[in-house]
Amino acid sequence: MAPSVTVAGLLRSRPEALGLPLELLSGSKGLERRITSPHIQKTGLALAGFHEYLQPERILVLGESEVRYLESLDEAARLTAVAAAFTHDVPCVLITGGWDPPAALLAASDRYNVPLLRTPVATPLAIAKVTVLLDDRLAVREIVHGVLMDILGLGVLITGESGIGKSECALDLVVRGHRLVADDTVEIRRRGEAVVIGTCPELTRFHMEVRGLGVINIRDLFGVAATRISKRVELVVQLERWDPAREYDRLGLDDSVYDLLGIKVPLIRMPVAPGRSLAILVEVAARNQLLRTRGRHAARDLAARVDDALKNAETDPDLEGDEDVEHGGPL
Repeated sequence: MAPSVTVAGLLRSRPEALGLPLELLSGSKGLERRITSPHIQKTGLALAGFHEYLQPERILVLGESEVRYLESLDEAARLTAVAAAFTHDVPCVLITGGWDPPAALLAASDRYNVPLLRTPVATPLAIAKVTVLLDDRLAVREIVHGVLMDILGLGVLITGESGIGKSECALDLVVRGHRLVADDTVEIRRRGEAVVIGTCPELTRFHMEVRGLGVINIRDLFGVAATRISKRVELVVQLERWDPAREYDRLGLDDSVYDLLGIKVPLIRMPVAPGRSLAILVEVAARNQLLRTRGRHAARDLAARVDDALKNAETDPDLEGDEDVEHGGPL
């Protein structure tokens, strides 16, 4: 089922925090109508009889030009135009710029149970803010078992089976100056086609469960700078128990990915064994990933240098035997 939000849910999402105050003028019986697309529609042609351009379950925005057009019509034509627009399953109508709607618009809103909203924000800015708000509310979501950290500005999701040491690793990272986003339960949502955002459910925000210590509050213990509300997931570190019979990647030439809501995120499989400092390894993995995003890939650079050295050695056999050079010449 496609994500959706009701008009009532839109009003409860505190749009004023984004600088978009919304006022309900009429049509309160239709507040449970559902919005399924973040893309609004502003088609004045619909009021002129071209109703096929109206898309269902998308907010219809009326600005100054549409309001003035309705006011220019005679009473019968105005009622016809408004009725035709309101019967195309639009979830609500938003009037921008603080304009007062014609009486026919208010009456049709109540008659067809289509909420009529108003904002004082100008049309271009209102469209941008509504789109941002709906992008967040309609994002595809998923719950992931793991720990999300902000390490040097990079969002790192630490996953692994229960009891493997995810929370202890995260606690060590916090002590080292990094920031906790979520422990145990990470809410993942997709934004656009290439961005995955992770956050913590409000009920458990800032808390961490560590075996032997119980539940602790990271913000209270380490201060506000040790936590953050949300972070883009840019690297996944999967902790696995060390298996002596398994062959582990020792060079890092092949890039692995982790699928999060259909988006491929770089993946590192980290074997866990006694004596390994997981926090340091995860921090180094984050530093290395930051370098890779800037085009520096240590394993591939070294492999290229080795290939060049082998090619040079094949073409110039006189490069052999450098012991005399190291010792200052022949003895």
